[in-house]
Amino acid sequence: MSTVAHPFRRLLLPAGALLGAAFVGIQFIHPPLENPPVTGDFQAPVAVKNIVQRACYDCHSNQTNLRWFDKVAPVYWQVSDHVREGRAGLNFSTWQSLPPDAQKAKLWEAVNQIIAGAMPLSEYTLAHPAAKVSAQDVAVLKQYVASLAHNPPADSAKLNTAARQYRHWQPAAAKPAAVPVAPNGFAFLPDYKNWQAISTTERFDNGTMRVVFGNAVAVQAIRDKHINPWPNGTAFAKVAWDQLADAQGNVSPSAFKQVEYMLKDDQKYAATKGWGWARFKTDKLVPYSKDALFTTECISCHQPQQHNDFVFTQPINH
Repeated sequence: MSTVAHPFRRLLLPAGALLGAAFVGIQFIHPPLENPPVTGDFQAPVAVKNIVQRACYDCHSNQTNLRWFDKVAPVYWQVSDHVREGRAGLNFSTWQSLPPDAQKAKLWEAVNQIIAGAMPLSEYTLAHPAAKVSAQDVAVLKQYVASLAHNPPADSAKLNTAARQYRHWQPAAAKPAAVPVAPNGFAFLPDYKNWQAISTTERFDNGTMRVVFGNAVAVQAIRDKHINPWPNGTAFAKVAWDQLADAQGNVSPSAFKQVEYMLKDDQKYAATKGWGWARFKTDKLVPYSKDALFTTECISCHQPQQHNDFVFTQPINH
């Protein structure tokens, strides 16, 4: 037994030394991760601020607090990537630079990411258990986001906005117009008005109501139960209007706000999770953003649904 083990022991010692030297060596490969100045910190009630700081600030602020085990390579490489991506998507240290509507939208998205279990990252909470968000924490956050919604009863001017838009569209519809194109090359699809409505939703944070339409490919996929993944050619259009309530609390749509598209083509849009994304705002159908990087916002918002092919709209089970 000893004569057999001896050669293995002689092989293991150099291998162990080599691995040890490699581990020490990679500790010198440390991409810089600095904490820039805080230029406008997130302000909220103490209970809300405490939850956000504990669960979010390490990746979504300029106040990242790395523990000793976060600084050990190769873990450090992943941590630094997460922080850079987190700050790019949402940075509470520059919060005051966002307009109020954008702040509410970011909070809405953040709370929904938490509810869906996408945030905080499971690998992060495994090493940082204090960052876990409890059901009670979620209730506090939801109540705070709901308190930011301010949708007063509609006055006559607001209720007439849809009519004014309609009168504007009528002469425009009689003559051909240039098709608007998003920065990523996605052209506006006017035929969405002939698609089938498959879902509705609302955003109480910004007072809008939405209808999700699916094209014929999407509808057939739903019938065939072929929705994960959705087949190439599937298209969705989420159309948003102002949600207005009269003095009696009756809710009705008013001004057209925007239409957002998802178009499945896993080859053409491989770089953006297999989906083409686009958003056109107001009745003038102005493409959202100045460059194609806006798609990172779309993917970030839909990340909790990565196991459902990044689609929130799911058929109702009968």
